[in-house]
Amino acid sequence: MGFIDKLFNKKGMIEQMEKKEIVVSKEIAGRIFTLKSGFLAKQANGSVLVSIDNTEVLGVATMGKNPIDADFFPLSVHYIEKYYANGLIPGSYNRREAKPSDHEVLVSRLIDRPIRPLFADGFRNEVQIISTTKSMDKKFLPDVVGMIAAATALAVSDIPTKGVVGSVRIGLIDGEFVINPSPEKIKESSLDLLISGTEKAITMIEGESKELSEEQILEAIEKSHEVIKEIIALQKELVEKIGKEKQEIKLYQDDEQLQKELREEYYSQMMTAFEEGSKKLREQKVAEIYQAAQEKYAEKYAEKSSQIKKIIHDYEAEIVRERILKQQKRIDGRNMDQVRPIDCQVNVLKNVHGTGLFTRGETQVLSVATIGSKKDNQRQDLVAPTEDKNFFLHYNFPSYSVGEVGRVGPVGRREIGHGMLAERSLKNVIDPDYLARGYTVRIVSEVLESNGSSSMATVCSGSMALMNAGVGLKKSVAGIAMGLILNEEGEYQILTDIQGLEDHLGDMDFKVAGTKDGITGFQLDIKIDGITFEIIKKALAQAKQARLQILERMDQVISKPQECQSNHPRIEEMKIPSNKIKDLIGPSGKNIRHITETTGSAVDIEDDGTVKVFSQDEKIFLTTKEMIENIVIEKTVNVNEIYEGTVKAVKEFGAFVEVLPGLDGLCHISEFSNERINNMEGVVQIGDTLKVKVIKVDPRTKKISLSHKQI
Repeated sequence: MGFIDKLFNKKGMIEQMEKKEIVVSKEIAGRIFTLKSGFLAKQANGSVLVSIDNTEVLGVATMGKNPIDADFFPLSVHYIEKYYANGLIPGSYNRREAKPSDHEVLVSRLIDRPIRPLFADGFRNEVQIISTTKSMDKKFLPDVVGMIAAATALAVSDIPTKGVVGSVRIGLIDGEFVINPSPEKIKESSLDLLISGTEKAITMIEGESKELSEEQILEAIEKSHEVIKEIIALQKELVEKIGKEKQEIKLYQDDEQLQKELREEYYSQMMTAFEEGSKKLREQKVAEIYQAAQEKYAEKYAEKSSQIKKIIHDYEAEIVRERILKQQKRIDGRNMDQVRPIDCQVNVLKNVHGTGLFTRGETQVLSVATIGSKKDNQRQDLVAPTEDKNFFLHYNFPSYSVGEVGRVGPVGRREIGHGMLAERSLKNVIDPDYLARGYTVRIVSEVLESNGSSSMATVCSGSMALMNAGVGLKKSVAGIAMGLILNEEGEYQILTDIQGLEDHLGDMDFKVAGTKDGITGFQLDIKIDGITFEIIKKALAQAKQARLQILERMDQVISKPQECQSNHPRIEEMKIPSNKIKDLIGPSGKNIRHITETTGSAVDIEDDGTVKVFSQDEKIFLTTKEMIENIVIEKTVNVNEIYEGTVKAVKEFGAFVEVLPGLDGLCHISEFSNERINNMEGVVQIGDTLKVKVIKVDPRTKKISLSHKQI
């Protein structure tokens, strides 16, 4: 019997399709977690609808049937927010969701990072994970729900993995740690961390804090992990109820004979190459080894020639890790806790508001700060309620920074992620009173050279650029990237200020930014199953030591905001009567538009009559102020006084003359001469200067009558 036959009973009626919904639910940290599976997206390898209170996200995991020919694991992760989830219609021209927002890209990265280590080495089947918001409670943000939904979809699927991941958000409000706080509570919090982990260890951390101590951050991580274990227990309960067996997947393996021959000939050459401390010279020697191996073995192993570079590349990891763990020797000869040489500069560019150039070893970042007004705020068109941003940072990583040729185009996920980490690290140290005055601040980070942690170099250069621009930064902010080498026996070394190769071949990239008083930005990525609290604690202590060293060097160059230079814009305030606001704005904004277009300034008018003028220099401000005063300040003239005015309009019955700025009077045709004038043609023209006498001011209408003949 076919599918269509099953839908119809003997009477030809369509039967009700059986619904097999599997549900688990539990209250965790004061919120109701519900996981549902078995009735949505059933053709995927795994799907689950996860809700925390009334926020619901559908997680779906799908795997390709066969491995692809690649030297990497083809995992793609997408977090998608639908406007309908919050009862909204998109504001774009096509009225549909467009390309992923920066927020969606950032959450996609948060999902990807803890999930990727769950797959075995040699996994080459394509895997795609998609989390889509379906319903959004305004009291709870969907990002952490999307993270849990993705991990749970993978857990209930038949895709083979090494474990289950749970995620939480944690805040610190009024001295108390709060798990999964509401958006309103997050605004009050001095901490905002998103943390993922397995039952045994932490696998991902991302977030910011308002100068919390290392001890407070560690306590937050420990409390989060207790909740993560509860979430994982609920996920496992659902997995057990579904009972889907994992597939057996053929893992990629290099040819054993090829491995043996290459090791005998090139391993010792690679060891010699890695005695070279210079990145450029080392890469040149390694490239020569790759080329020699290809020329010698590509024909002999024609069908497996693509493995040659990978096998030799594995020697790099083996050599670097062995040297660090057994010989206490890093690539460039540094100690485990040693920071590379640092150089700091400001005032690098002439006609910008502020610059900071930070060089650490072979990593160099130029940050440029630009000060704007309220109209320059960055609008955030997101599904969840949000506010426009008056501070934002954009990070650029051109291919020439690593000595390569590459495409020039839109920024990628990595650039968005690195930029947001640096932005979070700096924003909480900017004096809120400075931004409250109406300023908007943008930093652009240009990575000029890169060999390790350009995002933390961005924090350092961005801090100097802000101070150089005169922005109200309360104290200097610096960042450092920590690494980890850990073997199967449990031996490990924590590395301060990792280079690119130590990041690539190591087990951890742990970025910590902050001031001398505490941590402001935090990011942890690992490539192994997880790391212990002992490692996190030691890494935090080592990072603090390095951060203080860098801050000392930065403060020697600039340690507080500089006086605004002549080209730096400024905001000045003036007060006008609130009943004059409509006069200043004018019909359809005519008056205020004329002022801003004439002067080039920006004017922001508040309901209480406060007027903020944003101008490039004092001269522009004074001109703008005068034009505003001409409109809103009551001007009076005295009867019988003589004024030298300007003819503004000529009519058949006389001429209107501006006797004071913004104040006109009528000189009637009969008041121009003692002799009779039949028409105004040729008497005066617009723009003429004319002496007139005030002969009358109407007490009710305030209209002014003028005379030229009575002078």
